Amino acid sequence: MTSSSNRSTAVTSLAPETLRSWLAGHQDLTVLDVRSAAEFESMHIRGSYNVPLPLLSEHTDELAQRLGSRVVLVCQSGVRAEQARQRLGEAGIGTAFVLTGGVPGFAAAGGDVVRGRARWDLERQVRLVAGSLVVLGLAGGRFVSPKVRMLAGAIGAGLTFSAATNTCAMGTALSAMPWNRAAKEPTRESAILQLPVSSEAGAEAKAS
Repeated sequence: MTSSSNRSTAVTSLAPETLRSWLAGHQDLTVLDVRSAAEFESMHIRGSYNVPLPLLSEHTDELAQRLGSRVVLVCQSGVRAEQARQRLGEAGIGTAFVLTGGVPGFAAAGGDVVRGRARWDLERQVRLVAGSLVVLGLAGGRFVSPKVRMLAGAIGAGLTFSAATNTCAMGTALSAMPWNRAAKEPTRESAILQLPVSSEAGAEAKAS
């Protein structure tokens, strides 16, 4: 059982330079990359573990049991990492760090990253698709039918809802597209059960 007294520290953001020093000092921490497997393949922090946000959301309690108090959550910009932090907070992980600037920020700060085949990240794809649909709606409303303008309104409403709820249905849908699929997608067995159990989590399990 997770001890609530060890999970009471306030959640904070973490600067890339601080993460660099922690990794260099081999301190007891777990870096979880919650982006898609394809994004992880393109570039990731060396030594990080890929647990995509949908998988983390589905198995949050099981994942939380393997984590110690020092967890760093990373994504592309911090949005998905913040969603992951909220999920883990509900499962008892009250101390987690969201990496400022995501993986690109860490790389720009001179952090050690592993690079693979270049891909557009999901957030960039969302901007492209949303922008294209708005332009299509406005153009269609002028040259085809005024009703087509409703498309632009629907996209605007969807983006507003996305911001208000800190979710992104379009990003979730795009992540399932063939070009966003990795050769081997993470599963509960390959991603979560293969995570090393933190020494702190192991000690707490024995104590309980």
